[in-house]
Amino acid sequence: MKNLKLKAARAAMDMSQQELADKVGVSRQTINSIEKGDYNPTIKLCIAICKVLGKTLDELFWDDDPSEDN
Repeated sequence: MKNLKLKAARAAMDMSQQELADKVGVSRQTINSIEKGDYNPTIKLCIAICKVLGKTLDELFWDDDPSEDN
């Protein structure tokens, strides 16, 4: 499932995928894969992303509607 919350939070801070990737120590492709829903990040990476974006795990990574699962 796409992570539109992550993409929106990143965009709200006017941050590119590359800038976020640099701040959390991964490749831009990793951030892209997370946003597209092709990659499930480790909890450590989730926490790092949350810290950079000033969000909680629930705000960025919690699925509000489990019926949307593939």
